[in-house]
Amino acid sequence: MRILFIALTLFSTSACAVDLQQIRLPEGFAISHYAGDVPNARQMAWGDAGTLFVGSRRAGRVYALRDADGDGRAERRWLIAEGLNLPSGIAFRDGSLYVAAVDRVLRYDDIERQLDDPPRPVLLSDQLPGDRHHGWKYLGFGPDGMLYVPVGAPCNVCLRRDSRYAGILRMHPQSGEVEVFASGVRNSVGFDWHPRSGVLWFSDNGRDQLGDELPPEEINRAPRAGLHFGFPYVYADGQPDPEFGERAGDRQFTAPALQLPAHNAPLGIVFYRGEQFPAAYREALFIAEHGSWNRSEKRGYQLSVAFVEDGRVSDYRPFASGWLAGDSVRGRPADVINAPDGSLLVSDDHAGAIYRISYQR
Repeated sequence: MRILFIALTLFSTSACAVDLQQIRLPEGFAISHYAGDVPNARQMAWGDAGTLFVGSRRAGRVYALRDADGDGRAERRWLIAEGLNLPSGIAFRDGSLYVAAVDRVLRYDDIERQLDDPPRPVLLSDQLPGDRHHGWKYLGFGPDGMLYVPVGAPCNVCLRRDSRYAGILRMHPQSGEVEVFASGVRNSVGFDWHPRSGVLWFSDNGRDQLGDELPPEEINRAPRAGLHFGFPYVYADGQPDPEFGERAGDRQFTAPALQLPAHNAPLGIVFYRGEQFPAAYREALFIAEHGSWNRSEKRGYQLSVAFVEDGRVSDYRPFASGWLAGDSVRGRPADVINAPDGSLLVSDDHAGAIYRISYQR
């Protein structure tokens, strides 16, 4: 692992290759470039001083961006670290940036005051499984103050004795001690807590090799610890997996809150907490659908929205689309986050860009 200590860079959004006039949005909404030249941009997290931190997967880097003049575009970029092992997942709390690098979680203390000369990271834990297959992480702090860390199945479909696999863990942010919060989760790369109820919602990517239409992707709801969400025994509303369904026994499984088309690959999700969008979108769940990689006809490659009422999804529809044109991929939404001004930011790990979606009153 190599840490960069002087990494301030000026950059331009002209590096973005996507023509945003091709992106379709509901009437009144607009999309613009917040930042370009952010290779393989994945999870995003805000610092207390308005710094946007961005993890990556293939690039192995962590970036910091800042829109100093408030015009909706970041003018400055810092390279916080490079050479990390799939540092896709990041989170920020109490002045510290947390970075997940497959088998370990690192903490960069007081980072926003040291962007020009980043500190050496504190090793919070190096006891997570080290498999690269579904090994990249997503991080988030829950209402309980714990750091939530998913561990994907190290395979397409399999069983492992280690209960940490195919689940969501929660980690103490100081000691690094972990416990299993949810099981039967094949590969979650995004979650958020409902703004009022505090209930965890998360995305889950289904297995491959069952054809173009099975199994559906899932958005799940976990109102408490200890629930099992079916993998590898069942999928959807309890349909048995052809390889592992007979081993389910008398286990009880929690059905998805929402089923998405197979292979759409939902990654980052976020409840809208701003006031800029019309009232109908308040507390709606936005979903970054990364898009299929092995479907005979590509599908996904969009930002969708699910409307939630009393803990149930009442409607689901595309919100921003156009990153897929026929069989041509222009971009792949990877994460979505609320911005302080009420807009949404969307990361695109294919184009290496961050987009800003705003509503024009």
